[in-house]
Amino acid sequence: MGCVVHLAELLRRPLVGDNGEVVGRLRDVIVRLRGRDYPLVTGVVARVGGRELFLPAAQVADLDGEKITLVSPRVDLRHFERREGEVLLRADVLGHRVIDVADVELVRAYDIELAQRPEGWVLTCLDTRRPPRLWGVLGGRGGQPDWRDWKSFEPLIGHAGSARVRGPFARLGRLKPADIADLLEEANHTESQEILQRVHADPELEADVFEELEPDSQTRLFRERTDAEIAEVIARMRADDAADAINELPQHRRRPVLDALPAGQRTKVLTLMGFNPSSAGGLMALDVLTAAANSTVAEALRAAGEARALQPQALTSVYLVGQEKRLLGVVTLVELLQADPAARLEEVADRDPVRAGPDTDVEDVALLMTDYNLLTVPVVDDEDRIVGVITVDDVLDVVIPEDWRRREPAPHPAHRPEELTPDRSPHDAPPAL
Repeated sequence: MGCVVHLAELLRRPLVGDNGEVVGRLRDVIVRLRGRDYPLVTGVVARVGGRELFLPAAQVADLDGEKITLVSPRVDLRHFERREGEVLLRADVLGHRVIDVADVELVRAYDIELAQRPEGWVLTCLDTRRPPRLWGVLGGRGGQPDWRDWKSFEPLIGHAGSARVRGPFARLGRLKPADIADLLEEANHTESQEILQRVHADPELEADVFEELEPDSQTRLFRERTDAEIAEVIARMRADDAADAINELPQHRRRPVLDALPAGQRTKVLTLMGFNPSSAGGLMALDVLTAAANSTVAEALRAAGEARALQPQALTSVYLVGQEKRLLGVVTLVELLQADPAARLEEVADRDPVRAGPDTDVEDVALLMTDYNLLTVPVVDDEDRIVGVITVDDVLDVVIPEDWRRREPAPHPAHRPEELTPDRSPHDAPPAL
């Protein structure tokens, strides 16, 4: 293992030329992002004679002593300007919050560890434990530094050039939409804007994240977008979530956003907006997996496999329909998998399925699902024609008390950085190929 230094200590050290004279003071350390590799130190920012100058890493002879020794006392007097892909550790990371990908939370970087490798100095670890002096001010007890591998984090730097370099390898994409939504609700304005900028690169993920946001957070984040930009997101959301999102918008923005939606999505959203949000009609999804009663089990399974546009939760059951989509029965996906592929659906289906009307209260729907152990409930009109389906996840979103939903979350399963193994430390050099 090579030498290790900490940024908090480096920032207090003078820069000394090879002749022993003090040239200036260290202001920052610059690293270049390298995708999945540890960021490489490419230089330092020094304050020399009242000016901030760039010194390349090749001009730094030694970082790990009581002073920072330069190869030569001569320095380039051109003012420092950040280049694409560069991260300033003091300005961008130290004292700032980063995304802890493993625990899905925002944590603050209180110190930064640099390790010497054959290719040069690299950023290997962050200390995310509050320093003892801060615990004293807050009346708590501090502890030893909590050094954790850099690859466990996703920095929020804000510099556009750095974001472009970082984008293809961002660890944020490993998280589930609900996890990213939690981060957005915890983030401040600047942090949330950078997270959204990253997510925006994947429109489908962006829509999924907005579906998971609490209404007040969703409205807050939409506030800074144009009507067309809001419509771009809502167009990819499930119709029921899209209707809820539009209902939460200020009155004067609803019609322009609706008009900007594709015709098909607009029709679905307008249909759902005609129902009370706390009723079965306001909660249902309009896309339902249906089949004719005389279809075979094999045909129903094939239809389920091809229904990629439907939400997965709605694919747990196939509903049998007759003329004008009148509900005739239901068969679960498990029952289909266990049945003879050549059998007719009417032979294996429940011919008297539990159903709800569009005006049924959501709490009554929840009781039906609980009493009959259902994952989905069809919604039918006065003539028993199926008009939608309610899934258990949508019911839970409505009936779980708000104060319970905002409780301290359960620990997230660890997202172990794929580059590390239990017997490898961030200080170890990569294994030979």
